[in-house]
Amino acid sequence: MPAIPFTGLAMLARLDAIDLKILDELQKDGRITNVELARRVGISAPPCLRRVRALEEAGFIRGYRALLDEKRLGYEVVAFAMVNLSSQTETDLKAFEAHIRRQALVRECWMLSGEVDFILKCVAPNLPAFQAFVNDLTAAPNVRNVKTSLTLRNSKDEAMVPLDDKVIAARS
Repeated sequence: MPAIPFTGLAMLARLDAIDLKILDELQKDGRITNVELARRVGISAPPCLRRVRALEEAGFIRGYRALLDEKRLGYEVVAFAMVNLSSQTETDLKAFEAHIRRQALVRECWMLSGEVDFILKCVAPNLPAFQAFVNDLTAAPNVRNVKTSLTLRNSKDEAMVPLDDKVIAARS
């Protein structure tokens, strides 16, 4: 299968049921061998590897990584910071995003529409470390205000895109 040269919905339309099964299996276990992956999706190993490489080249597979447990690694605090900027010009938005990319405690940064400009998912080893981060963030250029919420527990943490049979059937 050659690299898929389309973007957006046109790219998605080029995926067949085997491609979707490959993506689903790789989401479940990124360390699966090509031989086992091929067995699970019902094709032989060489075409399976070609399909995986094509999916990687087309950008459907962005990378492979281990999911770590932040608490076991000493990051006891998980919190969200809602940030409002003084200006939303494209230059100011990009400057803020660049600033956030340099902040190790920020794990995710999303620009939002509505009352809040950005929401940040943060981890910290303890409350004083998180407070120091918030103080620095509040003093950053163009930051008007920051509101924070500490998490109490995580009720769902799914890093995967839903590719179950219902979703696969719905796009057929």
